[in-house]
Amino acid sequence: MARKRKGITIDGWLAIDKPVGVGSTNVVAMVRRTLNAAKVGHGGTLDPLASGILPIALGEATKTVQWVMDGAKTYRFTVKFGEARTTDDLEGEVCATSDVRPDSAAIGAVLPRFTGAISQVPPIYSAIKVDGERAYDLARAGEQVELKARTVMIHRLDLLSMPDADHAEFEVLCGKGTYVRSLARDISHALGTVGHVTFLRRVACGRFTLENAISLDNFMSLGHVAALRAYLLPIETALDDIPALALTAAEARRLQCGQVLSVSRLAGRGQVPDDASDLVVRAMDGSRLVALACVDRDEIRSVRVLNLQPNTLGEDDVDYP
Repeated sequence: MARKRKGITIDGWLAIDKPVGVGSTNVVAMVRRTLNAAKVGHGGTLDPLASGILPIALGEATKTVQWVMDGAKTYRFTVKFGEARTTDDLEGEVCATSDVRPDSAAIGAVLPRFTGAISQVPPIYSAIKVDGERAYDLARAGEQVELKARTVMIHRLDLLSMPDADHAEFEVLCGKGTYVRSLARDISHALGTVGHVTFLRRVACGRFTLENAISLDNFMSLGHVAALRAYLLPIETALDDIPALALTAAEARRLQCGQVLSVSRLAGRGQVPDDASDLVVRAMDGSRLVALACVDRDEIRSVRVLNLQPNTLGEDDVDYP
C-alpha cells in the first residue's frame, strides 16, 4: 500500500522572486514548510548568485515542470570587461586580464553573431554531468574538465547601457540550455578582450514574470494565508503556448484512464489538424485541465494525467517557521 504523502493538497504555481544568496532547493524547502504543501518542485534552477523569477510548482503542477524548463527565459546581466574568472562570474578566481575596453559601437557590431541558433560551450563550473559526475565537482577537485559545444537559441540580445568603460548591461531572451555566463565570456572574446558576469537576474520564465511574482521575503512574512491566494497561479500558466482540445466528460474520463481517443471522431470540431504528428495539447473538460495529451495521426494518448482537487489553502494548515 502506497504511503500517503504528508501535507495539504495545493495545486498551482507560485512565481517567487528569488534573492541573491539563496539556492533554488532552499526556496523549495521554504515554500514546502511555509505552506505545509504535500508536493513542491521548481521549474528551472537559479544559481545562488542569480536573482529573479523561480517558478515553484505545487501538487499537480509538478507534472508540467518539463514545459516550463523547455520554455524561453529572459535575463538581464552585467559583464565586466578586462577580467576573466574561472567560473565566468564573481564566484571564481581571476584567471586572465586584458586592457581592451570595447565601446558601445563595437558591442553593437558583434551582437548579431550571438542571435539565432548559436554554438556554446557551457562553463566548466556547471551541473552538467561528465562520466556520471557533476562538472563543477570535478573542477573544484582540480581535474581537467572538457565540455562539448551545444546549440542553443538566442531569440533576442540587446545592449541596455554602459555605466562605465568596464561594464555593459544586457538583456537576452533565450531558449533551453543557454548559459548566460558562457554568453558573456564569448561576447568578450569576440570583442578582443575577456570578461565575466557580475550581475544576473531572470526577469521572466515563460509566462512567469515580475508582474505576477512575489518576493521571497514577502512570501515568508505574510501573516495571513488568504493573502497567498492572490499569488497562486493556475497550472495552465505553464502551458499557455500549448493548444487546448475540448473534450466531452466521457472522453475526458477515457483519456484519464489511459484509453486512446480517435482523432477522426473529433475532426468535425475543427480542433486537430489533419496531419498532426506528435502534437502536444491541453485536454480540457470544460474549464478543467484533465491531461496533457499527444496527438499522433489518428490517436490521442495521455502524456500526463492531472487529478485536480479543490485547493485547501486554509489558515489552520500553514506551519510558519
